[in-house]
Amino acid sequence: MSLNRSEKEAVISDVTGLAAKAQTLVIAEYRGITVADMTKLRNTARSAGVSLSVLKNTLARRAVAGTPFDIVSDQMTGPLIYGFSEDAVAAAKVVAEFAKTNDKLVIRAGAYGGKALDVNGVKQLASIPSKEVLLAQLLGLMQSPISRTARVLAALAEQRGAGAAEAAPAEAETAAA
Repeated sequence: MSLNRSEKEAVISDVTGLAAKAQTLVIAEYRGITVADMTKLRNTARSAGVSLSVLKNTLARRAVAGTPFDIVSDQMTGPLIYGFSEDAVAAAKVVAEFAKTNDKLVIRAGAYGGKALDVNGVKQLASIPSKEVLLAQLLGLMQSPISRTARVLAALAEQRGAGAAEAAPAEAETAAA
């Protein structure tokens, strides 16, 4: 079903809005994927904050023109699904994880930070831990020296407390004699 001019303009403005907010774009070919698998992919993407869209390539090219994602417009041919995400790794992670279990989804390209990514670049981006995991690791690194210092001080206090407890009965014996 073809779209009329106003519908095309609405699609372009929606995708332009997504591209303006997004940090990452992943493009994948979905030829041969069943409806059930595509639904599963969309649900996974939605829960991860990724916007997946099947668009006409000419509309997608117009929508990303003038954005950092314009550098991959030459890859926009064939039946493609476009994944935009505000999180830097979410789109790459969702598409790459799904592609591992479904060989019909073929990652074509991506863009992050104004740079074009090839298939290996998208997979490398997907291997980066999420923002929450990185923050937890950073917090763990920051807490580590403090907790080690606290354990050493507790061990010293325990050692001194044991030494004082042993000294007290010895003083009582010398006082009684």
